[in-house]
Amino acid sequence: MIHEFGKVGILYGGHSAERTVSLQSGEGVLSALQSKGIDAHLFDTSVHSLAALAAQNFDRVFIALHGRYGEDGTLQGVLELLGIPYTGSGVMASSLAMNKIMTKRIWLEQGLPTPKYKVIKNLADTDAAYAELGLPLIIKAPHEGSTLGLYKVSQPDELHEAFNQASNFDHELLAEQFVVGRELTIPVVGKGDDARALPVIEIFAPDGNYDFEHKYISNDTRYECPANLAPELASRIQEISVQAYRAIGCEGWARVDIMLDAQNQPWLLEINTSPGMTSHSLVPMGAKAEGMSYADLCVFILSQASCKIHRPMPENG
Repeated sequence: MIHEFGKVGILYGGHSAERTVSLQSGEGVLSALQSKGIDAHLFDTSVHSLAALAAQNFDRVFIALHGRYGEDGTLQGVLELLGIPYTGSGVMASSLAMNKIMTKRIWLEQGLPTPKYKVIKNLADTDAAYAELGLPLIIKAPHEGSTLGLYKVSQPDELHEAFNQASNFDHELLAEQFVVGRELTIPVVGKGDDARALPVIEIFAPDGNYDFEHKYISNDTRYECPANLAPELASRIQEISVQAYRAIGCEGWARVDIMLDAQNQPWLLEINTSPGMTSHSLVPMGAKAEGMSYADLCVFILSQASCKIHRPMPENG
């Protein structure tokens, strides 16, 4: 089957604030695919033009981009127009999942558990969110990942500074009720009825601070996979994660982030449709717990590459 992949492009780098992570992901995927005899090539979307992408004549591409202009539906739309099959979710699902506000609205409409929130656009909105949600609360830039643009507010005098800092990333922000509990993440792979969750991973970050440093640079964060959960609770968390994935319309692979409170109630935080594939990344960790190597995971993801928008047959004449 591998020879049927043809010439494969690995789209990485890009323009987002997560560029450095994407560079690591792309290099890892390249090495994995080449180790399987696949004709794979790196393509940095911030260095080369769309015309250059079309000229490469890739038979399919593996998207190893994170954040804006790679995970948010923009690149997916380009690939649909070019007719190049690509990994991961389509235009709509990528765009929805990238916007944490829209994600929460869909989950709530579907009856899925997610913390209370308010949309804030100015300092008055921020004060109103504090009055309604209490402290601590989280202020997030809804279009960023890797905890960029995310601030925990524990004291009233921190509110305005958190808003001002997060505003450097987005004009419209998300204020979210802070859930105290265990931090979990669940990789999900597949499409539609075939979508399934990999083992639940628990994250133990220093002082509970799972920020960019503790995700990608430091070795101080500890992970437990599978997480130490009662089997029925783990199954319920996996089921909720798959429901969240399907509600957005995701396919290929993604990672769902959840907080588990003291009453063992899971709360959905966000979903990442182009998760990291670095040495510190969690989707490969979940796959490994099921006996799937990093290279086999990359091949599986690549095997599901497709265009998602149906192309009607041209009319005769």
